[in-house]
Amino acid sequence: MTVRRIMGSETEFGVLAPGEPGANATVLSTRVVTGCAALLARRRRETARLTGETGAGAPVGTAWDYGSEAPLTDARGFTVAREAAHFSQLTDEAPELTAQEIAAEAIQESALYTEDMDWRRVVMNTVIPNGARVYVDHSHPEYSSPEVTSPLDALTWDAAGDVVAHRAVEFLAGGAGAAPVNLYKNNTDNKSVSYGAHENYTVSREVPFERITAALLPFFASRQVVCGAGRVGLGVDGSGPGFQLSQRADFFERTVGLETTIHRPMVNTRDEPHADDTRYRRLHVIIGDANLSHVATLLKFGTTSLVLDLVEHDRVPDLELVDPVAALQAISHDPTLRTAVPLRDGRELTGVQLQREYHRAALELETELAPDGLDADTAQVLELWDEVLTDLAADPSLLADRLDWAAKYALLEAYRRRDGMAWDDPRLLAIDLQYADVRPEKGLYHRLAAGGRIRTLVPHECIVDAADTPPADTRAWFRGAAVSRYPEAMAGVGWDTVNVAFPGVRRGARIAMPEPTDLTREVAEEWFTAPDAEQWVRRVAEHRPGLVTGSDIG
Repeated sequence: MTVRRIMGSETEFGVLAPGEPGANATVLSTRVVTGCAALLARRRRETARLTGETGAGAPVGTAWDYGSEAPLTDARGFTVAREAAHFSQLTDEAPELTAQEIAAEAIQESALYTEDMDWRRVVMNTVIPNGARVYVDHSHPEYSSPEVTSPLDALTWDAAGDVVAHRAVEFLAGGAGAAPVNLYKNNTDNKSVSYGAHENYTVSREVPFERITAALLPFFASRQVVCGAGRVGLGVDGSGPGFQLSQRADFFERTVGLETTIHRPMVNTRDEPHADDTRYRRLHVIIGDANLSHVATLLKFGTTSLVLDLVEHDRVPDLELVDPVAALQAISHDPTLRTAVPLRDGRELTGVQLQREYHRAALELETELAPDGLDADTAQVLELWDEVLTDLAADPSLLADRLDWAAKYALLEAYRRRDGMAWDDPRLLAIDLQYADVRPEKGLYHRLAAGGRIRTLVPHECIVDAADTPPADTRAWFRGAAVSRYPEAMAGVGWDTVNVAFPGVRRGARIAMPEPTDLTREVAEEWFTAPDAEQWVRRVAEHRPGLVTGSDIG
């Protein structure tokens, strides 16, 4: 028994162009993704020149394989009709060509590194060497991390996305005549728009979804005391004066549902496992905030995984809330953490007390199932969770060195005391935004961390390395190695597929990756010594013939 399971993150970054206040967000996001892909292409060419390798003319960007996307399949046992779905739910098809043409025109006018751009193909999606996907999603640039197996790795490859985002910002800033684009790891523009920081967890298909929902509603309502990002303003549009724990809480309207951008549910029911659907379901969590704090990020993934352990062993404490959505927002609106919310059994508990109930149950289960001692990952999460809850119960200000919302609140209160600002002062909104700036020299989080005022858990050099290197113990290693080693042969890459087109011939192959823990570095590294894509696919077919189709290789 362990906290370890397949997990990953998805971050939609806030995007602004200071020199173009009226710029279209989709155009700006396309500029970011195209810049990310162009930077990778430039680095490949530079490496090829230094090593004398061929293939330096590899295309900018990697096409996405939408074949296994099923955004309208609901975990409750039905599929939503396509004509009844909101357009934002149709993530199983590429963006419309007209949107690409509009973005192409805008990017071309910006004169952005013309030597790196193929104006016939604006990039709205690419897969990068660490196995992540970078693409335009709902008018925002999104980084979808590679699959990992532990909360610490989830933290590492989530933070690697911030490095990827910063590199794109720097690349765009160097373009002749191009207006700079800034990215922010936050969740709202405080003008009624919210964008996501999603999580994904593999869960046993044997567990009834209703049991997952019942367990998660009180947990999600309360976990913001640990992993809220903090927000200036109350209400969807942020017009109410005040500070709250979560950037997302006010945007949720119901407990359960399939949507992610309208009528947002606390528990999302999308049933799209990107793996063997007879064994796995993928829990798609949309309620979380975008975290920069290492402690908050580790606990976000680690505590959720432990609660899923409780679900899988049918050991979840009875904490049913009278009104989960109201509880979510009431807890968020009280940074003193004193607000108690009503339970069905008549009790009233605060967010910290609810979290303590989950911690107590998880500690009991994990200790019972591991009598010889907990593994290091599980022990780290349980100990850190206990430490944070203890300090939150004593004095929330003690967490200013560990949690995003507490660090931000301490900063804002210092400014308020110094300058006599009320909570509706627009300068506080600017500070809130600057906390999330991905540029290390500008972002207040990064400056606090660099000054030792926020505790970190992973060395910065390891995070930078993770921006270029896939996790070694999941299929993400195979995906990242494929796009790095044979970029010119990639005809479409997905979470569970790699489609290969052999250059110069009208043949190709499709490699299936149904098991997230297979095709790791240990399994597949030797195959990638093949000099070209055709011989590489031949090696894959020799070792795993059942995974390769669509080719006469074998």
